[in-house]
Amino acid sequence: MTRLSNWQTRLTSTNAPAAVVLIRAYAGAVFLFEGIQKFLYPDDLGTGRFDKAGIPAPWFFGPMDGAFEIVCGALILAGLLTRLAAAPMVVNMLGALLITKLPILWSDAPLFDGESGWWDFIHESRTDLAQLCGSLFLLIVGAGVYSVDARLNRPAVPAEAGSR
Repeated sequence: MTRLSNWQTRLTSTNAPAAVVLIRAYAGAVFLFEGIQKFLYPDDLGTGRFDKAGIPAPWFFGPMDGAFEIVCGALILAGLLTRLAAAPMVVNMLGALLITKLPILWSDAPLFDGESGWWDFIHESRTDLAQLCGSLFLLIVGAGVYSVDARLNRPAVPAEAGSR
């Protein structure tokens, strides 16, 4: 029991300032809404986009990516298991950058016809880079004081102290 308790405490502990709620709101909302759109517009943003990008088994990876973005985005917004939710989003953003954006550098990006070079790469990568940085930040510092994680880690108040 102690091992699980220590693991949970390490996962949810945070000394981050209240302003972290702004990063959580931005990153969580973008992940949540993009995940939902993968199901609302599968041809353009889900399975169809994964297929056009050359990702194998797009019928599997498109919806899986959308589901991860929805679940992790909601957890990040709530500040619940924030580090655990941020970790797969770091992988998600690295994958998006490597698979869909990096080929822009050498004019071989199926999703971005006619775009090539450093400036097109940076332009098309701006949201992915922001989401990557936000996810890395949350992975490092945790959810901040205005979160479910912080509430779970508050020390218990003894019954006697609360009745005085």
